[in-house]
Amino acid sequence: MAAFNDRFLRACRREPADATPVWFMRQAGRYLPEYRAMRERYAFLDLCRQPELAVEITLLPLRRFAVDAAILFSDLTIPLLGMGISLALEEGSGPVIESPLRRDADVVRLRTLEPEADVPFVLEAIRMLRAELTVPLIGFLGGPFTLACYLVEGRAARDFARARALMFAAPATWHALMERLTESLIRYARSQIAAGVHALQIFESWIGLLHPLDYRAFVRPYLRRLLEALQPAGIPLILFGTGTAALLEDLAEAGASVIGLDWRVPLDVAWARLGDRVALQGNLDPAVLLAPFEVVAAHAERILRQAGGRPGHIFNTGHGLLPETPPDTVARLVDWVHAYRGDLQGES
Repeated sequence: MAAFNDRFLRACRREPADATPVWFMRQAGRYLPEYRAMRERYAFLDLCRQPELAVEITLLPLRRFAVDAAILFSDLTIPLLGMGISLALEEGSGPVIESPLRRDADVVRLRTLEPEADVPFVLEAIRMLRAELTVPLIGFLGGPFTLACYLVEGRAARDFARARALMFAAPATWHALMERLTESLIRYARSQIAAGVHALQIFESWIGLLHPLDYRAFVRPYLRRLLEALQPAGIPLILFGTGTAALLEDLAEAGASVIGLDWRVPLDVAWARLGDRVALQGNLDPAVLLAPFEVVAAHAERILRQAGGRPGHIFNTGHGLLPETPPDTVARLVDWVHAYRGDLQGES
């Protein structure tokens, strides 16, 4: 077996590496023809629930690209299934909750997750992957705010207005929901760590919808509790959200070792605001990958110049790869980033 590639882990720890590590959100998925062929044969939830299929999809991009990490193929909403939630996953539109949670009685019915009993397929896929991989394996979970938004709204939404309205109008119900979600997410994350993931990414995808004061009142206690519960494991914890320019300092103090940035925050600006407290991950606009490669390379170089060779930068997109992304462009970008040896700093 080839030697283990630890570039990604070194960057998470803000240690020097021989090249900038690269991986992509949604790198195992819908832009790959091999994945689309599997989707013609299997429903999305079946791909998540059958460990052999989840392993195969996780490995697909590693056979094509020299990425420095694998991310487990699964879905943010998988733990909700074990908590008694009936849902469907519609590719392209996201989760649809059969009975949204909007009253105290709804929240009371939410079970506490028992990962080994409720989602054993996730843990089996992790164990199988550890035997295959020569790069780190990233596990993941949805953050408590993001899952609460889906549970209350009933489906993906532009602004999750119904979920935010519940937060303001019925704070006791909101806090009860966040308590239950946080406890189950701690269990889910710990089970992934025990199964063998090298790092965990927490997707608080919609946290940027909140004013900083509302984040501090309604979300921060739960995100802190989640991250503090996982810190003793000693693995990198990545916190990612979109539209988080107003929340960067708040998110950095929550306890993650890496902050993932979307494309709207210049990397050097984020570093100036956060200092050396955390590593940074990002942050190419995924739409750039639909352009000619010289455009892709120019945008990637801008990001790498902003990183300025600092230890602690992981190159990634600022959101998931788009379905139209050409795989050949992804392959060229990975090689280009690895080969980059610029020495200019702070250029935007």
